[in-house]
Amino acid sequence: MGWGDMEPPNSSAAGRSDTCFGVFNASDGRNTAQNSITSPWFSTAFGLIGLCSNLFALCVLLSSSRKLSSRARSSFLVFLCGLVVTDFMGLLVTASVIIPYHFIKFAWAEADPGCHLCNFLGFSMVFFGQCPLLLGATMAGERFFGINHPFSRSTSISKRRAWSIVGLVWGFSCLLGLLPVLGLGRYTLQYPGSWCFLTLLPDTGDVIFCLLFALLGIFSVLLSFIFNTVSVVTLCRVYHDRESVQRRRDSEVEMMVQLVGIMIIATICWMPLLIFIIQTVLQQLPASGQIQMLPPETQKMLLIYIRMVTWNQILDPWVYILFRRAVLQRVYPSLRPRPSILSLYPVLNPSLRRKLTADSVLQ
Repeated sequence: MGWGDMEPPNSSAAGRSDTCFGVFNASDGRNTAQNSITSPWFSTAFGLIGLCSNLFALCVLLSSSRKLSSRARSSFLVFLCGLVVTDFMGLLVTASVIIPYHFIKFAWAEADPGCHLCNFLGFSMVFFGQCPLLLGATMAGERFFGINHPFSRSTSISKRRAWSIVGLVWGFSCLLGLLPVLGLGRYTLQYPGSWCFLTLLPDTGDVIFCLLFALLGIFSVLLSFIFNTVSVVTLCRVYHDRESVQRRRDSEVEMMVQLVGIMIIATICWMPLLIFIIQTVLQQLPASGQIQMLPPETQKMLLIYIRMVTWNQILDPWVYILFRRAVLQRVYPSLRPRPSILSLYPVLNPSLRRKLTADSVLQ
């Protein structure tokens, strides 16, 4: 996502509002694309940086997962691995369409008259955009129950179950991305003519799909915020207890720091776009059926917000790379390995302590 700054296609089909080529004025895009602040080469460079960053983070994740015996930590790494894979594939898939277009400079309307390529690119933008938000909320929920209900076996997730949950998130996002193909809304070529996305026009199907996409994204971000806030407050209360201050669980701190970082990045990168989508479609509702083309300022603002979203995929892997335990211990040396769950709840009767210790070893 994010290479939307190249020359627009030929305008032969730009005037047909019943296809994927009629949302913006192709001639205007051709005149301004060359003077774009972010050149195609600049966007391509950032795309390559994002691919390399996610690939590096994936290698580190796979290496770390082999050394772990804690079920809670390993399940968290599975969710994190799913997030990194999603970001990597999102950059790879969109680049595989946009970069060849840049070098070949084919006439999009002639090469793709049935809008199949545009639908694929639009589906990719929605699928790889919604997945990280849903995975972030899933990870926050898993840590919320793990921290606030540490003695419940139902909160202990195996690797297989964690991958199943990741698969469910991918499946749900896939169904969401297929809705325009199935008839609810449509994907259209966007300014300056190098990428496809959902249509911000006041048609009933487009409005429903836009609101569904935006509200689901906002709900995921807000859910992550609530879960992470409660989890951080819980950890702070336990760690400031007199009897447990010397027995901190650095793994819990590490996971929460990474989750909060992911949440902050998603909020900054995604919320402007999601709010902009809602504002745009609601403001145009009174003119339903009369507007066939997005205003130039709306087209440009959508492009700017999409570029902001691209940073989410670039920065996500660095949250894990920079906020690993080894790096945190250099910044905050008092963090020491305390793998036992008893560090959070030190005042327990002897029999319960022995039972929990045995359970933590089995996990």
